[in-house]
Amino acid sequence: MRPFEFFRKDDIAKTISQKNDKAKFIAGGTNLVDLMKKNIEQPDYIIDVNSVLSTTVEVDKKKLRIGAMSKNSSVAKNADVLKEYSLISKAILAGASPQIRNMASCAGNMLQRTRCPYFYDVTTPCNKRKPGSGCSAKEGENRMNAVIGYSDDCVAVHPSDFCISLAALDATVITRNSKNKKEEIEFKNFHRLPGNTPHLDTNLPQNSIIEAIEIPKNNFGKNNAYVKIRDRSSYAFALVSVAAALDLENGKIKDSRLASGGVAHKPWRWYESENFLKGKMPTTENFSAAADLAIKDLKPLSNNGFKKEMLRGAMITALQNSLNP
Repeated sequence: MRPFEFFRKDDIAKTISQKNDKAKFIAGGTNLVDLMKKNIEQPDYIIDVNSVLSTTVEVDKKKLRIGAMSKNSSVAKNADVLKEYSLISKAILAGASPQIRNMASCAGNMLQRTRCPYFYDVTTPCNKRKPGSGCSAKEGENRMNAVIGYSDDCVAVHPSDFCISLAALDATVITRNSKNKKEEIEFKNFHRLPGNTPHLDTNLPQNSIIEAIEIPKNNFGKNNAYVKIRDRSSYAFALVSVAAALDLENGKIKDSRLASGGVAHKPWRWYESENFLKGKMPTTENFSAAADLAIKDLKPLSNNGFKKEMLRGAMITALQNSLNP
């Protein structure tokens, strides 16, 4: 690991003012330190944000607000989250290990880098790690990689489980820019598809900081489920995952939410499937038809064709589990 200078400021304005292209913010450090050990990230300055960002998780009549420094584990066990936004808790508990969830901040979770093996292998070309060098995964070992939304430059997938639930529940990211001005980014626009700039993971403005995440009040608190299929039962990233939520009224589906991880460069919403389910009965036949709509546009790579049927099954299971949470 390269030598670096370490700073800790006493308010958010001073913290943001210290940020530049050679500096990195550090919160829990569960991803950044790994990247620094492998010389993928080589900052000259590390700015500790632990003391200037909120750890508060609070609910009012309109929304849930999660402070950026809230630990993943504290959000997952928060009483208000469990009562009204339980999909978030289920997604967090499906990710990483208890030790990592105790350290990782919610904002850091949103900013973690891809887990494509070629990104971490500095001896191989990777457009995400070194723009213009090529994508080793596209014709290489791509079992874990994308099946939709990818480009010739990058086939990596988004790694977070927490973010899949935020995508499903229409979250908003609250940020402060380099002039200490508050800004809001709809969660569906926060992460990026790779295009020809796969080294850019998010649309967070340069040198800005995440202050909080807000989730609007909804009727998905009761009937929801998170299904994650992975190679082992703990501390493994998703082959595919599905966050499903239903708003039921008079025995029919008034509204629904479906989002997935392990399939694309960003959390992926299945809007066509959601629209199909509106007004229909919550039956296995309708769930299967919604899943068929989701998989029809998938374009698997050479080694991950299995994800098509795996996603279909995971979506049906998640919708069925939503009826009996």
